[in-house]
Amino acid sequence: MEVIKVFGSYDEFEQATGQRLDDYHLPQVMDIEFEHDGATMRHIGKVLDCWFESGSMPFAQFHYPFENKDKFESMFPADFIIEAIDQTRGWFYSLMAVNVGLFGKAPWKNLICTGFINAADGKKMSKKLKNYTDPIKLMDETSADSFRFLLLASPLTTGENFALADRYVVEVSRKLAMIWNMYDFFTMYAAVDGWEWKGSLDDPLEGLENPLDRWVVSRLHQLQQHIEQGVDAYDLQKALEPVLPFLDDASNWYVRRSRRRFWKSEDDSDKNEAYRTLHYVLVRLSMLLAPFTPFLSEELYTKLTGDESVHLLDWPQLGGVDEAVLRDMAQTRQVIEQGLAARMRTSPAEEQIKVRQPLSQLSYSGRKLGAYYEAIIADEVNVKNVHFIDGKQLAADVDKNITPELQREGMVREAIRAIQNARKQAGLNVDDRIVLHLQTASQELQKALKEHAASLRAETLTQQLGAFVDGMFRVETKIDGSDLLIALQKA
Repeated sequence: MEVIKVFGSYDEFEQATGQRLDDYHLPQVMDIEFEHDGATMRHIGKVLDCWFESGSMPFAQFHYPFENKDKFESMFPADFIIEAIDQTRGWFYSLMAVNVGLFGKAPWKNLICTGFINAADGKKMSKKLKNYTDPIKLMDETSADSFRFLLLASPLTTGENFALADRYVVEVSRKLAMIWNMYDFFTMYAAVDGWEWKGSLDDPLEGLENPLDRWVVSRLHQLQQHIEQGVDAYDLQKALEPVLPFLDDASNWYVRRSRRRFWKSEDDSDKNEAYRTLHYVLVRLSMLLAPFTPFLSEELYTKLTGDESVHLLDWPQLGGVDEAVLRDMAQTRQVIEQGLAARMRTSPAEEQIKVRQPLSQLSYSGRKLGAYYEAIIADEVNVKNVHFIDGKQLAADVDKNITPELQREGMVREAIRAIQNARKQAGLNVDDRIVLHLQTASQELQKALKEHAASLRAETLTQQLGAFVDGMFRVETKIDGSDLLIALQKA
C-alpha cells in the first residue's frame, strides 16, 4: 500500500528528517530519505500546482499561522487587488478557492478586473502583423499622462476589452493641453500686472462676488466630488468621466468669459479676484489629477506654488458648492445654445447670420434669469436686448430683422476681428498699445468705423487712430465685400 505524508511546516519536516534547510525547493529535498511507520519515505519528485502557492499568498507571505498572527489578521482580507480578466481562472480563482476553504471568506474587499488592450481594429495586438504603434513611441509623440489617462478612463477598468487607436491618445493629449493653455494665459497676464500669490490654498468660494468665479470654483468642487465617489467605488471610468468636460468648461467658458477682466478691467478688486480664482482652480486641479496624470500635475503644481511636490500632499478637503449659481449658469448656457441655433439657416431660402452680426433681441422662456446672466446671453448671442416671456418650457428665439444700424455695427465687429488677426501677424504682445490706420473706399464702411470708433479703439488697444506711416505692418481684407486696408505699429 502506498503511503503519502504531507508536511504542514518546517518544524514537522525537521522532526521527521532530522534536517533543517535554508531552501526547501525541489533540488534540495529530492535526495532526503526518512523512516515513517516502517516505510522509507522520499520526495515524490513533483510539486503542487503553482496556483496553489499563488492562492496562499495572503497568509504565506507572513508565514501565518506560525508567526505574524496579528499582522495577518489586521491585513486580511486585502482592501484591493487588480488583474486582467484571464485571472478569473488563474489567480482570482486560486485565491478564492484556497482562502474560502481555509477562512470561509474571500481574501479581498475590492477587486478590479481589467479587459485586454487590442489593436485599433479590435484584433489581438501582434508584433508579426505590426497592427499597433509602439506605446513608447506613442507616449513620446503625445505624453505618458495622455496614454495613462486614456487607459484609466476606458472600459478596460470595467473588465471590457479596449481597441486602442492612436487618435484616442492624440485627442486626450489635445484636451489635457487646455490646462497648459490656461496656465500660459494666467502667467502671462499675472506677469504683466505683477500679481503675486499670497500663499493660501483655502476654499475661496465664500469670499468671491463675481458669479463667474463662484461658478468655476463650484464646478471644480463638483468635479472633486465626482472623482471621490468614483474612486471610493473603485470605478475609475466613472471617476474620470467628468474631467475632460470640466477642462472644456474652465478653458472655453470661464477663461474666455473672464478674458476682459484680466486685460481691460478698471476694477482692481475684480481683477485680483479673477487672478486668485484661476490660480486656485489650476492648483486644485493639479491635486485632483495627480493620481491620474502625475507628470503634468507635478509640473503644474510646482510652477504655481514653488512647493516641493504635489505627490507629498494629502488629498484636499472638499470645498463648497453654490448650487444656485450652477443652476443659473446651466440655464444661461442652454438659452445661449438655443439662441445661436436660432441664428442658423432654418430653410434653404434663409441665409445664415454670422455671430458677429448684432441682432436686436432674443426672447426666452422657462425660468427668469437675473440681469447678470441675461447680459451674458446678450453678449454670447450678440443681441441688443434679452426679453423673458412666460412659459414653463425652456426655449429661445431671435429677431432676425437687421436694421442699417445693426448692419454697420456688424461690419465693425468684422473689422475688429481682422485688426486682432493683424496684431498677431505683426508679432505684437497682447498688452501692446498700437497706432492704427484704416482705409476703405466704401462710404457705408467709413460711416460704420466712424460711428463705432470708441469701441474699435478699446477692443484693439488702439492708442492713436490716424494717417499711414512708413514702416507700419499692413494687410488687406474684405468686410462685407468692401476692401479694407489695415496698417498698424506698436505705439
